[in-house]
Order: sequence, then structure tokens, then C-alpha cells
Amino acid sequence: MRLVFHPDVLSEISASYNWYQEQAEGLGEDFLTELESSYDAVCELPDTWPRFKKGFRRFLLSKFPFSIIYRFDENTIYVVAVMHNSRKPGYWKDRR
Repeated sequence: MRLVFHPDVLSEISASYNWYQEQAEGLGEDFLTELESSYDAVCELPDTWPRFKKGFRRFLLSKFPFSIIYRFDENTIYVVAVMHNSRKPGYWKDRR
């Protein structure tokens, strides 16, 4: 499946990466590695993870307090947010 990201997702990931790198060298890299693994899992079995809000699904990362919010069709997974689980929980709802 093809992954398509909402334009704001890159800045969400970048800000989180930078914050984790400031906390401990290499922690930002660990965050990116887990994100990549998570994308692979979502691409393999997109309908596995529970339905979330407004027809989206939610994949919870295991080592970091983030979720991948996405929807999909036959060929494409649309990632609308890489959301911190306890900050502004519904900020992404108006994204298409």
C-alpha cells in the first residue's frame, strides 16, 4: 500500500524528533525507528487497528506516547496525524 501524509504530519514528527533528541542523544532516532516500524505494520494490515473518531483508525506506538491516525482505501493509507496521546487530543479532526 502507498502511504500519503497530511502536510502537517512532517512538522509534527520533526518537532517530536527534536524534542526527544534534546532529552537524550539518539532518542529522536529511536522515535523515528518506531514510527517506521509502525508504518510497516499499518501498511501490512490496515484494518487491524481499532476505529477511532470520524472513520479514522488509530495505531498506538509502544515505546512513545504517540498514535498514528489514519484512514485507508484499497490502495492508499492516508496518515492525518502523528498525535501525542495526551496533548490537544482532537486537534487533527478537521484534516482531510
